[in-house]
Amino acid sequence: MKKSILLLFCVLLTSTFMAQKVSFEEFDLENGLHVILHQDNTAPVVTTAVMYHVGAKDENPERTGFAHFFEHLLFEGTENIERGKWFEIVTSNGGKNNANTNDDRTYYYEVFPSNNLELGLWMEAERMLHPVINQIGVDTQNEVVKEEKRLRVDNQPYGNILAEIKKNMFVKHPYRWTTIGSMDHLDAATLEEFQAFNKKFYIPNNAVLVVAGDINITETKKLVNKYFSEIPKGTPIKRETFVEDAITEEFTAEYRDSNIQIPMLINAFRIPSMKTREAYILDMISTVLSDGKSSRLFKKMVEEKKNSLNVGAVNFSQEDYGMYILYALPLGETTMETLQKEIDEEIVKIQTELISEKEMEKLKNKFLNQFVNSNSSVEGIAHSLASFYMLHGDINLINNKLDIYNAITREEIKEVANKYLKPNQRLILNYLPKEEKK
Repeated sequence: MKKSILLLFCVLLTSTFMAQKVSFEEFDLENGLHVILHQDNTAPVVTTAVMYHVGAKDENPERTGFAHFFEHLLFEGTENIERGKWFEIVTSNGGKNNANTNDDRTYYYEVFPSNNLELGLWMEAERMLHPVINQIGVDTQNEVVKEEKRLRVDNQPYGNILAEIKKNMFVKHPYRWTTIGSMDHLDAATLEEFQAFNKKFYIPNNAVLVVAGDINITETKKLVNKYFSEIPKGTPIKRETFVEDAITEEFTAEYRDSNIQIPMLINAFRIPSMKTREAYILDMISTVLSDGKSSRLFKKMVEEKKNSLNVGAVNFSQEDYGMYILYALPLGETTMETLQKEIDEEIVKIQTELISEKEMEKLKNKFLNQFVNSNSSVEGIAHSLASFYMLHGDINLINNKLDIYNAITREEIKEVANKYLKPNQRLILNYLPKEEKK
């Protein structure tokens, strides 16, 4: 009876969501800025967001960390916003704002009461057209970034996991370094180098502007044109394509971390772009293996055999390549070899046996829930619209991404596990406590 009620609820939820698809309009300004507008007048809130197609992968290998540095630097001020006043302006007008950077893009956004739409647009236009990039700003943000690295990486238990995986998984592609980059590179950079990076990447023809929320489409178009149309088009960016050689033999690496006492076993596989159908299937495999207490790895290793403190599988999707990462922390006297054996057994099961119909139903319900939640606020919708347009090249995923998950079959899950999770295609990273000097 409970199962029938749950199934009926999921059917009703799916039907309700599908009847309320996200509507949007898009257009281009003459300077190349792509604009996406989404009107939702249910609450008096508006999000203004700009995503730039620049991330860590666009950096000079001798100047890593620039994109993340600019995430901070472009809050310093503009010709018309006094240094240090950005956040004060936002909060005093009832808003909030933030930014984030990854290997592929940088994203800035404000959330305001809808009567401050024009303020949000003006501020993002100021950031694009009139940023003040001077030595005092560079020096200030250099210290901010160093402190962030100390807190989040250097002094954080297991803080260098991603850095160690990336440098082993990529040889040619700039995914081989982390988004936060090298502090030595930032120290060595000149003011002119920072100014050149801004001039190259933070331009209208390398960006998408999203306005979502309580807006009038006609009036918003006028405001967008008022503040953004006069920004000069930048020089078109020529991007190099990096192709990694296939991994054909299992290889191992070791890293010692002074911030930990318990080792971690990590397996990593290089996988295709987030744009591929296979990336969606790998999302499902991760969910089967480690999403929640009833997932296969957690139930077996943490709850039943009690040989692991924690275990997980993560599909780390990116624009050009991705990484499929499995990890486990031993409990008590459990060896790394035992953890590896347990993980391998579960991978082989997915490669040789179809998951049950019940598991498949549960999977699709989870992805329905995730999809609905991602579109439950104008803030989430703005981010999705920008990402689907810029990184996936398909803005319509805002409405039909769920269709891809629903169309995936049990046979495809088995097939993709066999294709990408082979032992001869993986890195085994032993992430260990640093040995005390005698």
